[in-house]
Amino acid sequence: MTMMTPPPLDQQEDEEMLVPHQEFTEGPQPMEVISSEPATAPENHELEDPPTFKYRWSIENFSRLNTKKLYSDTFFVGGYKWRVLIFPKGNNVDHLSIYLDVADSATLPYGWNRFAQFALAVVNQIHGKYTIRKDTQHQFNGRESDWGFTSFMSLSELYDPSRGYLVNDSCVIEAEVTVRKVVDYWSYDSKKETGYVGLKNQGATCYMNSLLQTLYHIPYFRKAVYHMPTIENDMPSGSIPLALQSLFYKLQYSDNSVATKELTKSFGWDTYDSFMQHDVQELNRVLCEKLEDKMKGTVVEGTIQHLFEGHHMNYIECINVDYKSTRKESFYDLQLDVKGCRDVYASFDKYVEVERLEGDNKYQAENHGLQDAKKGVLFIDFPPVLQLQLKRFEYDFMRDTMVKINDRYEFPLQLDLDRDNGRYLSPDADRRVCNLYTLHSILVHSGGVHGGHYYAFIRPTLSDQWFKFDDERVTKEDAKRALEEQYGGEEELPQTNPGFNNTPFKFTKDSNAYMLVYIRESDKEKIMCNVDEKDIAEHLRVRLKKEQEEKEHKKKEKAEAHLYTIIKVARNEDLAEQIGREIFFDLVDHDKVRSFRIQKQLPFNHFKEEVAIEFGIPVQFQRFWLWAKRQNHTYRPNRPLLPQEEAQSVGQLREVSNKAHNAELKLFLEVELGPDLHPLPPPLKTKEDILLFFKLYDPEKEDLRFVGRLFVKALGKPIDILSKLIEMAEFPPNEEIELYEGIKFESNVMCEHIDKRISFKSSQLEDGDIICYQKALTSANRDQFQYPGVLSFLEYVRNRQVVHFRSLEKPKEEDFSLELSKLFTYDDVVERVARHLGLDDPTKIRLTSHNCYSQQPKPQPIKYRGVEHLSDMLVHYNQTSDILYYEILDIPLPELQGLNTLKVAFHHATKEEVAIHSIRLPKNSTVADVINDLKAKVELSRPDAELRLLEVFYHKIYKIFPPGEKIENINDQYWTLRAEEIPEEEKNLGPQDRLIHVYHFNRDPNQNQMQVQNFGEPFFLVIKEGETLANVKICIQKKLQVPDDEFSKWKFAFISLGRPEYLQDSDVVSNRFQRRDIYGAWEQYLGLEHSDTAPKRAYTTNQNRHTFEKPVKIYN
Repeated sequence: MTMMTPPPLDQQEDEEMLVPHQEFTEGPQPMEVISSEPATAPENHELEDPPTFKYRWSIENFSRLNTKKLYSDTFFVGGYKWRVLIFPKGNNVDHLSIYLDVADSATLPYGWNRFAQFALAVVNQIHGKYTIRKDTQHQFNGRESDWGFTSFMSLSELYDPSRGYLVNDSCVIEAEVTVRKVVDYWSYDSKKETGYVGLKNQGATCYMNSLLQTLYHIPYFRKAVYHMPTIENDMPSGSIPLALQSLFYKLQYSDNSVATKELTKSFGWDTYDSFMQHDVQELNRVLCEKLEDKMKGTVVEGTIQHLFEGHHMNYIECINVDYKSTRKESFYDLQLDVKGCRDVYASFDKYVEVERLEGDNKYQAENHGLQDAKKGVLFIDFPPVLQLQLKRFEYDFMRDTMVKINDRYEFPLQLDLDRDNGRYLSPDADRRVCNLYTLHSILVHSGGVHGGHYYAFIRPTLSDQWFKFDDERVTKEDAKRALEEQYGGEEELPQTNPGFNNTPFKFTKDSNAYMLVYIRESDKEKIMCNVDEKDIAEHLRVRLKKEQEEKEHKKKEKAEAHLYTIIKVARNEDLAEQIGREIFFDLVDHDKVRSFRIQKQLPFNHFKEEVAIEFGIPVQFQRFWLWAKRQNHTYRPNRPLLPQEEAQSVGQLREVSNKAHNAELKLFLEVELGPDLHPLPPPLKTKEDILLFFKLYDPEKEDLRFVGRLFVKALGKPIDILSKLIEMAEFPPNEEIELYEGIKFESNVMCEHIDKRISFKSSQLEDGDIICYQKALTSANRDQFQYPGVLSFLEYVRNRQVVHFRSLEKPKEEDFSLELSKLFTYDDVVERVARHLGLDDPTKIRLTSHNCYSQQPKPQPIKYRGVEHLSDMLVHYNQTSDILYYEILDIPLPELQGLNTLKVAFHHATKEEVAIHSIRLPKNSTVADVINDLKAKVELSRPDAELRLLEVFYHKIYKIFPPGEKIENINDQYWTLRAEEIPEEEKNLGPQDRLIHVYHFNRDPNQNQMQVQNFGEPFFLVIKEGETLANVKICIQKKLQVPDDEFSKWKFAFISLGRPEYLQDSDVVSNRFQRRDIYGAWEQYLGLEHSDTAPKRAYTTNQNRHTFEKPVKIYN
């Protein structure tokens, strides 16, 4: 995809982030690109065999690395120098961060760039199947000389030795880089080359684009959408049918790629939803359900069911008695297994596979009791358009995570579902219907489980020609590329450096088919019908043609822009309307005044005739002033146009007045009005005359308004015009007033008092200056007003900020809003929040800033008085937010910050319960202090029980903390801290006794038989010299309270470095635990192999502070 948006949102924990590396203080960085969708880059048609190289980097003593970042050695690909950059402890995230870096970027000439497709991988050294590999592509340049994944894989998974990514504390990283020649991507014309246009990507909407193209190219579906009733005055952004009609019309008739923003707005999505990559299957279902609902009661009611709905029969049939239970169910798509299936037919075979219900799993048949039975599914009918969702993603229970299945999986061009004499069909199926299907489209997912890129291969007319729809770009593709290359599986790279590596490199392709759409041959003529303009509602054609005409008009204007000048004319009326409402500091917003598009060759005097017609001001009463931007960044009328300038053309005048050479000319129209409000000729303007503008401030109403302009003499004094100013303000004749000059407002407000008794010239006043005035205040009435003087009011306006506060516990829900000043101190802000919440102690308020990109709270809260002003709380990189999150603490924040907070899971000695306690202690406290604090909070089995604190990670005990260890050195972010009573038998160990680790484990039969997966709660056990397994088992059963029938199924193994050695009852257990040269005590343990039947714990100690997961929702 091509990113053409501002920097987007933070990714959730389970999304990859493709970013140019930058060290940053917290959270994702401003130039971050969402998820792992590769940026759509130039496709190379000139180099048949682009240079490719695979680099392998083995890093020893990985867990002991103390450096924040680490570079690999340099390697060459395509004549360029590259290297890999890693952050072993994460680039300010709890994930390993990996990037590909241009090694010599600092010495390359200005303007260099190169394009590379590359994959980065962390090798699983126990079972290569679980190697984590992520692909992307990028055009490297001086600004972005490295690119990769900030959240490549979680540190907890990487540092767990049983997972296979760290073996003997060695980590292996691979980079496969293909350098391609850069071609001009933007010159490609999809419509001209293919006859079709693409869809623009909003940030991470490639999954939606591929689905929309597939649905659009089912003509019957498109025709039904066109025939959905829509109202002429509807807006597409508020109506799904109208938005979809508009989108399809543009796909059919536009020459350029089409935007999808109207459609996503009609879904009720905000910008954040468009930057979230969702599941295409889920979107397909939700969209079809919405359309089905919107079609009810219309001429196209039932279209979705007619196209996509099929039925199957679930049955259970008893073997020994005459009893059968059936249930008919409908489906819009079918989920087919990929794992363990070589092709679509194998998946259908598995779908209808008969399951035997017998033994402990007998079926309770009505009136017959428990019976042996067979259970299965058969199809009653298939739909005209068959959507097959391939289960490329599944949950791996052993790894406790989602994985992508990249296995090779074939699918035919012609699919015969009547094969083998209708083995997939139920007895009730209509055998007269021929279920022979032809492949219409293939939706492809490229990437990993955490994100990736979607595109589609489609045969719009079911001819032999395939087309690839990849966001904005549509290309012709041959059948081999569309079909065989999307099967997945492994691919072998040709040898590019035979002398360097004699072993051909095989890699698993992560681009493969994810959804298939077949059309039934017997329905082909009806489904692939003709769709033309007569199918489109008249009001829609008119609306869209008008849009197209406006677009063409704008395009023409842009092309002819060099022939025209835009003249923006501000008048007294504009100043009076804007000042005090939208404008406070200068005079006018030029974007909100009347503008004229005038040919540059037109004499300016002719333009004045147009102004006369527009405003009703005869030419002889018009005088125009040029505006000028001053050094203090204010913008004021500078001087009137000279007669010889008015005789020039508009173009010449614009060039004289505007050094920036833009297409605009800004003017102020001065019109003098007589007592009867009729225009008069402009007064003579000499060098001694100064044009001043006046604003009046009312402290009681906190109101600033424009009251007029006056010419004054340079040597005159303000006292000379006081009576006129009092009249303009409608004050009593003897009212005393104070005058101030509005000087500037950028960086700080300058509004200085004017001495009424010195000349305007001495006060350095000139044409275009602004004087603000107000009633003079006495010290007695000054305290009545919040902003008594115009300066204090302008400072308030400059710094006022409405802040929307949300509870940190409900970060998506707005709670309340307060109008504050950006200059408020930390104490001012928390005091206002506490006052609003009715809290007596403001120090119990803790605030957290807002991340503008992710629309989430920042990971770290604001420290007590950690920022000076409100403005510092609201800034996020180069953006300013208006959201803050608050918490109400149980103790004051300064006190809390002086403490270390540890989450400790206390395991009761005799009860099956675990309680999580937050222990707060001074930072210089020790583990002994933690244990003493905990003793006062928990129920002990006996009063004199002793406690210990353990470090547990992935169901293994890694450390027993010594009582004297400082708690500031303990990290509970990744490790679980467990407290437990020390058993009596461990306190009195004999000289030959040994304390060993005992862990639960099991193995997945589909994985490498040597790989074990730990689960459950690990514990210690005392074994004595010469003690056999039979005796040890008795102790374990008693300790764990496992029933005999269950315990008899358990197996016992000595496990060293993840490899089990099974034990017999007669084996002496202590003989196995003799080695001392192991990496850690946890790497040798007694393993208890059994199934994990225990419910998952209800607590999680190591979660990110804020995690959000947004499912696909269409709100309207």
